[in-house]
Amino acid sequence: MLKYPLLFLLIAIIAGIFGFAGIVHAAAGIAKVLFVLFVILFIASFFFGRRSKSSGY
Repeated sequence: MLKYPLLFLLIAIIAGIFGFAGIVHAAAGIAKVLFVLFVILFIASFFFGRRSKSSGY
């Protein structure tokens, strides 16, 4: 699930090594947004994905 934020983070690091500042900022921004989105989805699935004991599962 965190494959895409890590991919964009890796792109940002590689672009930073080679000195492409514009690509670094864009890829790092995308990685931050995707990471926050996945954390929010994880928390939501943790709370809403649980089943009650009385449901028979």
